[in-house]
Amino acid sequence: MKVTKTVNRLLFVAVKKIIVIDIHPFFVSLPFNMGRILSIDYGAKRTGLAVTDTLKISANPLDTVETTSLPDFLTAYLSAENVEEVVIGAPRKNDNTPSENMARVERFVKKFRTLFPDIPITLYDERYTSVLAHRAMIDGGLKKKARRDKALVDKVSAVILLQNYMESKQYKRT
Repeated sequence: MKVTKTVNRLLFVAVKKIIVIDIHPFFVSLPFNMGRILSIDYGAKRTGLAVTDTLKISANPLDTVETTSLPDFLTAYLSAENVEEVVIGAPRKNDNTPSENMARVERFVKKFRTLFPDIPITLYDERYTSVLAHRAMIDGGLKKKARRDKALVDKVSAVILLQNYMESKQYKRT
């Protein structure tokens, strides 16, 4: 199937038939290669990753990678996808002081900025994302054995982090 885009129509050429579909002017004005937002739930052993769709409507799990291989994973992913912003979880205690993992996160942020200087970074409060991830998995009906998968918890935590960030910036459309 061949797709040709014109100003306000899409032409689909398939099996010797041409189908013309009128497009609403709103959709014509949308950029077709919008960037995503990537969230990183950085941990000492594993790092959970989540990403938005190109319209920034929903947060979706991407992967959980070993923290030692995170720079290689990000290099490959960022070269393949248009990411316009990265949100990194800022671990804080209940009294708003940095947690013990914050020093690791700050080192990672420094390394990220040297590897990808053109991508803006936002540190966002990640308090209670792991607790919320466990609750979401229980509410979703996951068995106890599946909930013990720490990689899954990290990935769900990254999704919750990204959803919270999007809601705070009103990316989410209702």
